[in-house]
Amino acid sequence: MRRMIRTAAAVTAGLAAATVLSTGAAEARPADFGCPSGAACIYRENADPLSSSPSNTYWTYGAHNLSNQYGSHWVYNNQTGGATINLCTGYNGTGDCSYSVPAVAFRWVDLGPINSIVLNRP
Repeated sequence: MRRMIRTAAAVTAGLAAATVLSTGAAEARPADFGCPSGAACIYRENADPLSSSPSNTYWTYGAHNLSNQYGSHWVYNNQTGGATINLCTGYNGTGDCSYSVPAVAFRWVDLGPINSIVLNRP
């Protein structure tokens, strides 16, 4: 029985990932993809969230500076209550912060020009 449940969960996660890959954002949250509820996560460069764990996890609201993040990464906003993320070109949440990630959504992002991530209260 547990094996059937795990298989069903894997299929559901796979379908959600296909949706994410085709649309750039997931509307439903079938799994946490290794990113705990209430957190925002960045996965390793070119890593698949279905088969890897996040390399960076952020819990607190406000700006967090990035270091050694280059190339394309999945960014997952698993915050609750409608909290959003902004990705900024400057440190400490400055510069162009127009790129956002809504709650419970993935974005495929080139982090080369991004120097900080800001977790916003809902």
